[in-house]
This record gives sequence, structure tokens and C-alpha cells, in this order.
Amino acid sequence: MKKTRFFQTLLAMTVAVSTALAGCSQAPEAGGTSNSSGQTNASSPAGKEGGTLVIARLSDANNLDPHFLTQINSAAIIHHKVYEGLVRMDKESKYVGSLASEWKQLDDVTWEFKLRSGVTFHDGTPFNAEAVKKTIARVQDPAVGSNRANLFEAIKEVKVVDDTTVRFILHYPYAPLLSVLASAEGGILSPKAIEQYGKDLTKHPTGTGPYKFESWTPGQEVVLVKNDSYWGDKPKLDKVVFKTVPEDTTRLAMVETGEANVAEQLPVTEVDRVKNSPSMTLGRYPAFASDHIGINNSKKPFDDVRVRQAIAHAIDKKTILQGVYNDVGTVAHSSITPSMVGYSPNVKDLPYDLEKSKKLLVEAGYGNGFKATIYLNDNKARVSLAEVLQQQLKQINIDLEVKVLEFGAYIEAANKGETELFLSGWGNATGDADYNQYNLFHTKSQGAAGNHAFYSNPEVDKLIDEGRKEKDEEKRKQIYEKAQQIEMDEAAMVPYRFSENLAAIQKGVEGVWISPAGHIEIDDVTMP
Repeated sequence: MKKTRFFQTLLAMTVAVSTALAGCSQAPEAGGTSNSSGQTNASSPAGKEGGTLVIARLSDANNLDPHFLTQINSAAIIHHKVYEGLVRMDKESKYVGSLASEWKQLDDVTWEFKLRSGVTFHDGTPFNAEAVKKTIARVQDPAVGSNRANLFEAIKEVKVVDDTTVRFILHYPYAPLLSVLASAEGGILSPKAIEQYGKDLTKHPTGTGPYKFESWTPGQEVVLVKNDSYWGDKPKLDKVVFKTVPEDTTRLAMVETGEANVAEQLPVTEVDRVKNSPSMTLGRYPAFASDHIGINNSKKPFDDVRVRQAIAHAIDKKTILQGVYNDVGTVAHSSITPSMVGYSPNVKDLPYDLEKSKKLLVEAGYGNGFKATIYLNDNKARVSLAEVLQQQLKQINIDLEVKVLEFGAYIEAANKGETELFLSGWGNATGDADYNQYNLFHTKSQGAAGNHAFYSNPEVDKLIDEGRKEKDEEKRKQIYEKAQQIEMDEAAMVPYRFSENLAAIQKGVEGVWISPAGHIEIDDVTMP
């Protein structure tokens, strides 16, 4: 498979860093899960195919349309299961073929993909080049109003050469193209379903994947069933049920009793319980994700950079990591994690310094402090963190009110810019810095696209745009390093933790793993 030298180097960087991180976090290898001592269980020959896999999760999906995704919960249900892209990222963070069997870059702005033949969508519609063209046209259509359109704005034209050949003509060289096509947003939609359902496609997901959508009972569960006509290796499970179970202890109890097979979004406070359980194993996986304290840059007094800097200097990240997160993850100095392309260890944080913090507030005219509200969803660790932040910010006379919302309500408030301070995270879907930088910091991404801080800096916008176009990997890294440093210096937000993906898995269930993007993967799952 022909690729440019740039992408060969870029992928090698991703694999090398991801492998290093996996070694640090004792991530399970293919077909195994991490046990209480951090060892790896190989796939059990006693495992059997068929049956129903029940996954208990903290929150329900809010959208099952690839073009309107705003959270990992939703993407994890449909990605690689209901919908597939032209390419995908494997366990070693390499790009491999999916609906495209091969591809090559013809010149700086032209990519050609050879498509698999004999593939059909779940509604019987043939998969072909026209389906690819129609999918990209939909996400780019202003009338559709996709909040993921920015990922595809570099694409000038999708040209159908023949039924099994398609060319992407770009406006400019676009380094992250493969990463976008491999993301959940890159899933190819049934042309018939696009016409039939329009924006109601979220209620009728129709792709080419190994599992078909059966039902969605909001607030309760999403059910997928085996696609007997799948073009690739036949799915091993008959059914997959994603159950919404907000209570952390209940999710774990369900795995212990066998009512569920996996509990996702495992609280860090429950790690020891899982390690010591005779009925569960701990899945611990490297992540592209980071956690941050968000600051709405558009609201007073946070529109003053000195106030944001004062808040950043008042945050004791080491204490937070130890006291709130049980030392799961590492202290963050950027929104880009060490396992991602574009990470730089040279980016400097605003250090914990209460005197500097107080001085900045005096300069900004808030020497006597002020009252503020911090918004968060009903996540146990974030509730604990909010309480810690109340104490830490109290030292600089900021009186913090904590407002806990149901996840969907929290996302809606953040999208609309109704928050002041907020607790959030960003799970990168591609492993490429562009996904973080463009969605979190570019002016065009303010609101639902991800820039809940409503941050805007023309210089940063320019750097992000340059990073998208730069082919030389070293120059690209330098561009992102400069952008990150400006973001940290201006305290656009306060990244505090590079996180890990955790899960409790029923003993005897083999093959479950969570990708660095935070998506549970079930291709090779066997049941006890």
C-alpha cells in the first residue's frame, strides 16, 4: 500500500509513543485483560462465540449520527460496530484498510481509494463510490448543520472514478486526512437512509458494520444485533446491549453478579475493589484523552487573561491527581497527550503559585475575590474534584458554587456557553493533534464543535490552520508546540490530567479492550 513518506513517519511516531505509554500503564495486549497484579490474561481457549454482551455505562448516548457526535459515549456505540470508515486504526495505532482495501496519494492534494466490492449497507443498499461521495456531501452541507463539518473542510471534491474507486481532491495539503477518515465521524452512511431519515438518522443508524442497530430506549439502553450479511469476519456475538447505569457501585455490582459483562467509565476510587475481586478483572488502557478545568473566556471576569492565569496558578494538580484520581494518569501540562502525534514535552505549564495568583487578581481589580459557578456532570471523580477546587480557589478569595447536571444537560449548557467554570475532558478520536487543537481552540469551533471555552486568538487560529497543511512532521510538531504554549500562557483552559481508560470486566470474558480514543472494541470478544 503506497503512502507518502510523511505518513509513514507520522504513523511510526504514533505507534512508538503509544507502545511506550502502553508499557507504562500496563495496558492489556490483544485478546487479554489486565488482572489485579497488572499481568495480562491471554485469550482463553474455553471462550465461546455467540451470546449477549452487556455493557453497563455511566451515561446514555445523546446522538447516534456520525455527523452530530459530541461525546465518546455515543461514538463508542456506533464506531466499528454499526458504521465503518474507509480506513481504521488498529491496536498498534496503524492505519489499515476497512471499506477501502488500499489507497495512495497521487499528489499533495489528491488521494485515491480503492473500495471493497460486494459490501452492502444494513438496509440492502450497495456500498460504492457514490455512497462515499454522498456521505461527505452531507457532512459538508450547511443546510444539514453538522457540528463535525470542520473536520472535512479541507475536502474540495469527492470524485467518483468508478464504482470501486474514489478520489479526494483537497483545497490544500491536509496532513490529518487519514486520521479523520478513521474516526467515528468518518463513518460511511447509507445513501438511502440519508434520504429517508434526514436529521432523524440518529434514530435509525444504518451502516455496513458487523452489528445492526435494533433499538434505543433513551435513558435505558441501546441494542445492537449481529449482522449475518457482514462482508468481513463474522461477528462473534449475537447481541450487544449498552445499558445506562449512572450509579458507579451498581455498575460494578452488575458485573460481580453476572448481570453485566463489562462496566465502563470505572471510577478511579473503585480500582482496588476490581483488582481484589474474584469475579472481575481490571482493564487499564492508554488514552488519547486529557481532563481540564474549563474557563469561559467570553464571560466576565474570565475574559481578563490575568483572572484566568490567577486560577491556573492556584490549582495544585499533584494534589488533585493523588487525592481525587488515586494516581491514575499523570499530571498534564497541555491538552495533547504523550501518545498523540503533535505532543511536545517542551510546553511549559503555569506552576502552582498562590502569591503569583493573588498578585494577578489584584492587578485585574479583583483583589477581594469574587463569586463564580463551576458546572460539571454527575461523575463521581468530578464531583470530588469540584469540592477540592472550592478549597483551592478559596485561598485566593474565589467563592465557588458547584452546579452538578445530568450529562446531557451539562453538554447543552456548555455548547450554548452558559457555563462559567466547568469540568470536562477531551477524548481525541484520531490520535492527531489537529483533532484537539481545531476543536478545542479554533475560533470556528466555539460551541458545540468543542470550544466550550469560547477561546479566540487569531495567532492560534493561524497556527492551527498551518498545522493542518504542513507535510513535514518536524515543522508540524513545532507549529503545535507554539500553539500549545500560547494556550497555556493565556490559560485558555487548565489541563490537569492525562487520563487512562478503565473498565471492569467479568472474568471469562475475553477480547474486550478500549481504544486510545475511548471506544470499547468488541471484534474478538468471546463469552465464558
